[in-house]
Amino acid sequence: MNQTQIQEFVMRYLEAEKCDIVEKHPAYVTVKLSPSADKELTYRPYYWSFVERTGVAPETMTCTFIFDPEGHKASVQETGGASAAGLPPQAVPASARPASGSVANPVPSGAAGQEQQPDSILGRYFGFVPTQIVARVPKDEVTFGSRRLEQIFGAVRNKGRFVHLYEQFKPEQKSTATIPYENWLQVNFKVELACDMKRSEIHSLGIHLETGQIRERFQELLLTKRLTPRLPAQIFIIPDKITLPRAVIYLEEYLEQLLRGYDHRWAQEAGLRLAEEIDRIRGYYETLIQGAEPDKRSEVEAQYVNRKQEIDWQYRPRIQISVINCGLFHLQKGHLPIN
Repeated sequence: MNQTQIQEFVMRYLEAEKCDIVEKHPAYVTVKLSPSADKELTYRPYYWSFVERTGVAPETMTCTFIFDPEGHKASVQETGGASAAGLPPQAVPASARPASGSVANPVPSGAAGQEQQPDSILGRYFGFVPTQIVARVPKDEVTFGSRRLEQIFGAVRNKGRFVHLYEQFKPEQKSTATIPYENWLQVNFKVELACDMKRSEIHSLGIHLETGQIRERFQELLLTKRLTPRLPAQIFIIPDKITLPRAVIYLEEYLEQLLRGYDHRWAQEAGLRLAEEIDRIRGYYETLIQGAEPDKRSEVEAQYVNRKQEIDWQYRPRIQISVINCGLFHLQKGHLPIN
């Protein structure tokens, strides 16, 4: 993902979580998190348990997400001098303070409408008391591979494992006709062809819950639809003939049959490399075991066993299949292109 794609993804996530945008800049964005986003991103379980127990209004954090570190640094340098005017006198460098013995427009202690401030510990030991507390705004770089971006990816995966959506439909005026909707189950599979090298593929499969028809690249088809979580008016949903567990079995069988048609010479070549590597470490460790002292021979043999297990895990060819997410979609009947 490049910088633009990351920024678009994060902004879509913040909008979906209903976060308030405080400041938006091409290089960064400052947002006040919504309660759900705060729970996902700020690691404050004790605070949220306190809020849930007492029922008080939650105070969420404000964060700055930096997409372009260099652009953010330049922006801070441009606006850095403007904030110096708001610092308390004691925070100003000594060179900028009035010289000793000079008068810097003293304010009368008996000014109308003002009361003498009581002596405080901060004022007694540090010279001044801050009258305005500025909340800390955490700043995190959101670039590819960063911890914060991985955290947002994880939050999206957890909340988007299953969706239930309807195709939008606006009935014509003065029309009482109802529109039939079909039910489709979509599952996005991740297939990894792994040995000492790895290749990953994503297969998006959809199955019609009435006829059992299976379509590939179903996610691309959904991108052409306008979907909503609300049930549209004047529609009726065609009853299913296939249960969800049975539909999942059909999709797994279809994917397995698809993978059987692959060229698996890569697995044969990986098996040859595995045998060569096993022979290499066998020759190395057999010499060590024969020349080792009796009290250390068991330790060398244990190292040999561990090394063989590591080589077997690294080189042995395998196909790993996992589910990324899935969804139940209700689409207008007859509005899908022919597969």
